[in-house]
Amino acid sequence: MDCTLAQRDKALVWHPFTQEQTAAPRLPVSHGRGPWLYDTDNRAYLDLVSSWWVNLFGHGCPHIAQSIAAQANKLEHVLFAGCTHEPAVQLCESLNAMLPAQLGKFFFSDNGSTAVEVALKMAHQYWKNAHGQERKLFIGFEGGYHGDTFGAMSVGAHCGYHDQFRSLFFESVAIPFPQTWWNDQEVQASEQAALAALEAALIRHAGQVAAMIMEPLVQGAAGMRMCRPQFVAKACALARAHDTLVIFDEVMTGFGRTGTRFAFEQTGVVPDFLCVSKGITGGFLPLALTITGDHIYEAFLSEQADRAFSHGHSYTANPLACAAAVAAMDLLVTDETARALQVLPQCHHEGLQLLQQAVPAILRPRVTGTIAAFDLPPSYPHSAGQLHQRFLEKGLLIRPIGQTVYVLPPMSPVLRSCGQRMKRWGRCLRRGKGQARTNERQNEKSP
Repeated sequence: MDCTLAQRDKALVWHPFTQEQTAAPRLPVSHGRGPWLYDTDNRAYLDLVSSWWVNLFGHGCPHIAQSIAAQANKLEHVLFAGCTHEPAVQLCESLNAMLPAQLGKFFFSDNGSTAVEVALKMAHQYWKNAHGQERKLFIGFEGGYHGDTFGAMSVGAHCGYHDQFRSLFFESVAIPFPQTWWNDQEVQASEQAALAALEAALIRHAGQVAAMIMEPLVQGAAGMRMCRPQFVAKACALARAHDTLVIFDEVMTGFGRTGTRFAFEQTGVVPDFLCVSKGITGGFLPLALTITGDHIYEAFLSEQADRAFSHGHSYTANPLACAAAVAAMDLLVTDETARALQVLPQCHHEGLQLLQQAVPAILRPRVTGTIAAFDLPPSYPHSAGQLHQRFLEKGLLIRPIGQTVYVLPPMSPVLRSCGQRMKRWGRCLRRGKGQARTNERQNEKSP
């Protein structure tokens, strides 16, 4: 008898963030179109998490697909050390037109974790090159998740995902993150406490801190924890007052997710390093950039080779990925995308209000741009994995993070209504209330 796709997968494949012994069978996805994914039986699922936050404009976007196909017939790849090509330069030109003048140097890599790793290494080497200082310390925020390479894990040591590797990390300092939500009466006190802790750390480690890193406005993998723009601005002002560089990890928040093209636009802060990935190719291919300015770049210019930035990857600035990104940037600046960035937040606000009426027990409702989230009470009788399966039964693909349920959908016209969708959510959350909780937790802590 022929094996199903899920059975063939189970026999061979080791999946990310998955306890393979207890995991539910994989969803066998055949194809996608717009915000929909289809399994091998042609059943449709609404992708409400943009397939781990990468898909901007819907699956199978024709403009991006055609751009990749055209590039594949010209040049599939060339090494990027000593060579260049049109899609890479065109992408940098497109982004350069969107970004402030202080961010005009682009370093390519291939995923968000590596984009962060590049920023950390650049920050460390900047102080050596420019000032002869050995600054080894980085400041991050509790709950901050920056990826799974060792530098990124070290500055995200308190996110809860990397405990198995803690003994291998370099030193970093974690500052409390003042998450907030609708009708939060304690937000000012939380921000003041966090700023006081940050200032104390900067004073205590004066001359030792290479950079402060943060996810501006939204900590994704921590459970879509949101903060106010004014907190980000004050934190960065403190860092700069104490001669510390600023890294913004916009791997998730970039390209419209927070309601503006980049989250930093809402804060009044231009970081020294901007890390972007995920949505940069519209969800088609892996690509990342670490973007900085002349003040950093020029510290690496020298007659001496050891002052250069010695970092790279075999597939750096892959032409197919760059062509996809150029096409995605075309779409990002359209009137249609601008309308989506206005309508989706309104939809989220209305939908969460409806959901609160249907399920009064939900906690900490919150919205930033195209991201909406809420928390379930500790007494909620089902694990994240069980909830994931229940939503799948209703044709909704979500991926809860612990007690947090969130939506971060593609910017698609079909998602710009909320009533029916939130009614389905309410039924999913209420159905079977009181059933015994099982040990099935494969998604319990996965982003």
